[in-house]
Amino acid sequence: MSEKSGIVILGIFAADTAYKAKRLPHIAETLMGSGFTLGPGGKGSNQAIAAAKAGGKVTFISRVGNDPFGEMALAAYSQAGVKANVMKMDGVSSGAAFIFVDEVSGDNAIIVVPGAAGLIDIEDVEANRAAIESAAIFMTQLEQPLEAALHGLSMAKKAGVTTIFNPAPARAIPDEIYGLCDFIVPNEVEAAELVGHAITTDEQVRAAGRALLDRGARAAVITLGGRGAYYHTADQSEFVPAFSAGNVIDTTGAGDAFLGGFATAISEGQTPIEAVRFGSATAAIAVTRPGTAPAMPSRAEISALLSSSY
Repeated sequence: MSEKSGIVILGIFAADTAYKAKRLPHIAETLMGSGFTLGPGGKGSNQAIAAAKAGGKVTFISRVGNDPFGEMALAAYSQAGVKANVMKMDGVSSGAAFIFVDEVSGDNAIIVVPGAAGLIDIEDVEANRAAIESAAIFMTQLEQPLEAALHGLSMAKKAGVTTIFNPAPARAIPDEIYGLCDFIVPNEVEAAELVGHAITTDEQVRAAGRALLDRGARAAVITLGGRGAYYHTADQSEFVPAFSAGNVIDTTGAGDAFLGGFATAISEGQTPIEAVRFGSATAAIAVTRPGTAPAMPSRAEISALLSSSY
C-alpha cells in the first residue's frame, strides 16, 4: 500500500450572510447595520479551504443544493484547489448561515441551517472509503449529523489514519467518540460544554485537557481566542501564545482557520506543537479580514508571520 497522504474533511457548506452592527437587535426591533458580506462558509467547508490555501492536499465530502449557493461552493473549491466530493441535490437548498459581527470588537454570533448538508449520512462516508483510508488526516465536526461523523472517525481510525475531531457546535457527544480522536480540538466554549465547568483560568484549561484525555482522546488542543491555544497529552502540556497579524476585524472564521492550518501541518509531519503554532498563525491572519473562507491566508503569508515572530 502506498504511503498515506493528504487531508479528507467531512462537513457542511453554508453560504455566510454576515451583518455588521453595534449590537444584535431585540425582538421586534429593526436595527441599522454598518456592513454586509455574502460568501462561502460552513465549518467543514471553511476548514477545507483554509487547509488547501495553507498548502494541504484536501478532499472535501459534503452535499449542496442545486442552486446559486451550491454553485458558490463549487466555485470556491475550484479556486482554492480543494477536491470536491460533493453531491448536488435537487429539491433542497444549500446550507446558509446568519452571522452577526460586532462592529467594534469583531466578535460574532451565528445561526446555521445546514440545508442539503443536513442530509449527509453514513452512505456519504462509505462512498468515500477509498479516499478516507488512504489519507494522512481525516477531520470532521458536528454541523452534519453525528452518525456520519462517528462513522468517518471509526473508519479512519481502523485504517490507521490520524483523526482530528472539532466538537462544534457544542453539544452532548457519545463517550465512544473520544477514543476515536487522535486530536480533539474544541474552543474554550465547546470545551466547557464537554467537561461541565468554566474555562477561564489556566488551571481550568489544564483540568479540561486532562478530562478529555481521561475520556479516551490521545491529545487535546483547546483554542483560547486571544490567549492562544493549549496542547495536552499524557506526556506534554503547553500553552502556545497567540500571534498578532494586525487589527482584529472579524473572528468568525478563526477556529476554522486554526484547524485548517493545524491539519495541514500535521499532514506534513510537523510536530503537534509546531502544528499548533502553524494553526495559530493561520487564525491570526484570518481575523484581520472580513468573512470566513475568503479570509483564509496563503502558505506564503503564514510562513512570513511565523518567520517574523521568532
